[in-house]
Amino acid sequence: MGGDIVALSGVRFVWPGRRRFALAVDDFAVPRGQRLLLTGPSGVGKSTLLSLLAGVVSPEAGEIRLIGTDIARLSARARDRFRAEHVGVIFQMFNLLPYGTVLDNVLLPLSFAPARRARTEQAGGAREEAGRLLRALGLEEALFDGVQAASLSVGQQQRVAAARALIGAPEIVLADEPTSALDAARQSAFLDLLFAQASAAGATLIMVSHDERLAPRFDRVANLADVARAVEAAP
Repeated sequence: MGGDIVALSGVRFVWPGRRRFALAVDDFAVPRGQRLLLTGPSGVGKSTLLSLLAGVVSPEAGEIRLIGTDIARLSARARDRFRAEHVGVIFQMFNLLPYGTVLDNVLLPLSFAPARRARTEQAGGAREEAGRLLRALGLEEALFDGVQAASLSVGQQQRVAAARALIGAPEIVLADEPTSALDAARQSAFLDLLFAQASAAGATLIMVSHDERLAPRFDRVANLADVARAVEAAP
C-alpha cells in the first residue's frame, strides 16, 4: 500500500513554561513503509516532535494525520486509545515496568489495544508472538519469564522495549534515541533486528537520533531543522 501514513500541516506547539518559543511544522509527510531517521543535536525538539506524532501532547494549531486520522482533533483519552492500537513507541529510557517480567512488559500494550491483541491471536497467541519477537531480537529464552526487567542489562532492556513496540503489528513505530547507550557494533546489530521485524510487520519506522553515523542505514534522513522551526510564540 502506498501513500503517506503520516502528514503534518500548519502544526504549532508551545512548550509549557517556555511561552516565548514554539515549535512549528509547516508541511511534513512520511510515506507508508519508510524508514526515516530524524537527526539534530540534543535539545532542538526531536523528542517533542515524536511526542506530537504519538499524541502524548497536542498542538495549539494544525493537523497531525496518522493513517488518515487527525489526532490533533481527538480528546486526550481518544489519542491514548489511538496510540495504543496503531503506534508502537521505543522510549529513550525504555520505560519498562521494573518489577514486571520480560513477558509482562512485552504483553502490556495488548491490554489497551484489542485490535493488536486480535492480530497476535491470529498469529498463534499473544505469549507465542511475544516469544517469537524476543527470540528474533536476540533475547535468551531463559529470561522471558520469572526475570524482572530491572535485572536486565541495557542491551537486554532495549530488546524488550523493541518487542513491546512491535507486538501486534502497529502500523507506525516511533523510536527515541534507542541506540544511544550502545557501541557502534551493537548499534548496527540492533538496527538489523529492528528493521527486519518492522519490515515483517509492514510498519513505518520513524527514529530520532543525534548520531548522524546511522544515516546510511535508513531510507530517508532529515535534519529536524528542515522539518520544524522554532518561532516566537505569542505572550
